[in-house]
Amino acid sequence: MNLIAPSLLSADFLRLEDDIEMVNQSEADWFHCDVMDGRFVPNISFGIPVVQAIKKKARKPLDVHLMIVEPEKYFEAFAKAGADDITFHYEACTHIHRAVQQIKALGVKAGVALNPHTPVAVLEDILSDLDLVLLMSVNPGFGGQQFIGRTYEKVKKLRLMIEEQNATALIEVDGGVNTQNAKALFDAGADVLVAGNAVFKSENPIETIHQLKQEQS
Repeated sequence: MNLIAPSLLSADFLRLEDDIEMVNQSEADWFHCDVMDGRFVPNISFGIPVVQAIKKKARKPLDVHLMIVEPEKYFEAFAKAGADDITFHYEACTHIHRAVQQIKALGVKAGVALNPHTPVAVLEDILSDLDLVLLMSVNPGFGGQQFIGRTYEKVKKLRLMIEEQNATALIEVDGGVNTQNAKALFDAGADVLVAGNAVFKSENPIETIHQLKQEQS
């Protein structure tokens, strides 16, 4: 599966409706919405009202990535705002299994994100319950960072774990993704690539999304 999820964190917030429509018209598969609280990560992005507004215009699923502390307090609000899947950070949540079940009870797909330093092995006992695993390929909190090369090996390890457990979780990679590394990530076993600056800072975003989609594994 080769899915592209443009990250609206890199969109022009003064022209957000235009950027949403561009993604609607492109070959992209999801909208990636990065929610940051200034506590789990050192930046603040946007919250529930903006996700609600995006949902009104988006014609593709909303992939909501919570980079916040105590994420379980906000699952219901983001589900009501229109999230199609909710991903929270392993490092921000004590009771992972309970949190996953909370999300699924809301009728939303559940994902867990791992920071670059967190090994995929921590998910061994929860992997079969997940719809999505998001691997951060930069340190979370800011767009435009350089891709961490060790991510390729991490994707391969996670792919092997999924196959060994006969699990169905998709592997998503977020951070520093571009047309130069997309094919290698798909080849390593990734299913979904989040692309922010690579899409929204390009001269022709629709063509860039097309190029990312063509990097078949």
